Amino acid sequence: MAKVTVIKPTINPHTHIAMNMPHKRRVAAYARVSTDQDEQFTSYEAQIDYYTKYIKAKDEWEFVNVYTDEGISGTSTKRRDGFKQMIDDALKGKIDLIVTKSISRFARNTVDALVNIRKLKDKGVEVFFEKENIYTFGTGGELLLTIMSSIAQEESRSISENVTWGKRKAFQDGKVALPYKCFLGYKKGENGLPEIEPEGAKIVRRIYRMFIEGKSQSTIASTLTKEGVPTPSGKTKWQYNVVDSILRNEKYKGSALLQKKYTVDFLTKKLKKNNGEVAQYYVEDSHPAIINPDEWELVQAELELNNQVRSCGNNILCGRVICADCGSIYGPKVWHSNDIYRHVVWQCNNKFNGTKCTTPTLDEETIKNAYLKALNILLKDKELLISNLLLVKEKLLDVNLSKPMEQAKNEMLVVSGLCDQHIFNKEKKQMKYEAYMEEYVDLVKRFTEAQDKYNKLMAEQVNRNRQSIKLQAFINEIKATDTLNLEFNDKLFNLTIINIKVYKDSHLEFNFKDGSVINIEL
Repeated sequence: MAKVTVIKPTINPHTHIAMNMPHKRRVAAYARVSTDQDEQFTSYEAQIDYYTKYIKAKDEWEFVNVYTDEGISGTSTKRRDGFKQMIDDALKGKIDLIVTKSISRFARNTVDALVNIRKLKDKGVEVFFEKENIYTFGTGGELLLTIMSSIAQEESRSISENVTWGKRKAFQDGKVALPYKCFLGYKKGENGLPEIEPEGAKIVRRIYRMFIEGKSQSTIASTLTKEGVPTPSGKTKWQYNVVDSILRNEKYKGSALLQKKYTVDFLTKKLKKNNGEVAQYYVEDSHPAIINPDEWELVQAELELNNQVRSCGNNILCGRVICADCGSIYGPKVWHSNDIYRHVVWQCNNKFNGTKCTTPTLDEETIKNAYLKALNILLKDKELLISNLLLVKEKLLDVNLSKPMEQAKNEMLVVSGLCDQHIFNKEKKQMKYEAYMEEYVDLVKRFTEAQDKYNKLMAEQVNRNRQSIKLQAFINEIKATDTLNLEFNDKLFNLTIINIKVYKDSHLEFNFKDGSVINIEL
């Protein structure tokens, strides 16, 4: 009969340490609080103190560190620097055991929790969850962890849904909250609503004024940077997109479009631009305005007009002078850059790019003087011009689109109800699929037609309002212009001119914002 001798294990399969070797386990703790409330910070400090004493009190343990994260949600580990540092140290062999309060403190995401625990287990690092009394190397540890992590994840989902519901209820009630730390011009008022912050408001008004005077977003950004004006987030360098977002933000006119973005996944906290997937709420007069609504609308109209990027720099003429031969923009070019005859000329950007345009090269002074001549012609009978512009403005506003818009909106509501009823009837009467789909397609077509009609009417109304505001700005500038001492200035040019076309016979066509077209021979 064979003789069997049992050779007892000498190495712990989890820790990979000799069983008979006296060894103190290197122990670290992890503490996290998820909000920035004062009482939570007290809890945070208490956790650090508690785990430091807790670990040092055990003779068989050697204290390593208490890793911490403040004010960070537990649904993902991506932004938890303390947590990531702890995992990194553990995988490098600096830690044998991690102690933490509970699974929900460690992670509320089942996948994150299990992935990290398995990584640690492969390196012989155990985790102890004090509240649940679970050691991950213990019998059934992983099963219990899976169950407990799933519960914690559902808890996080529930919290996320409650928060989302609360936000949407606030939206429905017209309550506006701003990210005040990085939102220029407003601070949180005593009633919890936005209140104007004077210093920031001055910068906002200046940005709008500079843009109306013809300065591009890039020029405004570089000017503010040179002057050392801090950005909304406190940085020293202004970017194009920061200025552009300030110019486009409706909150500066005292209104608020709420839920521009929404959370796609409560675990990743990923935000997506709302293109109609969830409801939006537009609140008018929700808080004090920094920018007059008409001025804000004027800026939106100018932004639309300036969709063609001004690639030639900061000059007011950039993007406004057009080659009549090829339709390309005129840009500035330096001639004789290295000698005493150095000067800047304007010519078609395509002139030497394979396109043989015959339009002339011009200097800036010639263009500006020709503009003043055209303006003088336009203002020959100033009072008559203003009277005609007021009539045009009146006609623009005379068309009432409210009634057809309301009809289109009601049609959408009716068809939406019919769609719901159609789906209900299919389930109740067991309609044939072909008949059901034929009727459903007709209803969808009817709804789409009503929606397209409504959108076109809305766009037409916005366009008419903006044209009216542009005309009023034109009128105001003309009224303030002294025709006897007419001088070129950027604001006057920007508010009166759409573009200037240059023809090969050396005449310039000035297209004014009131619709006038005046030709000047050079």
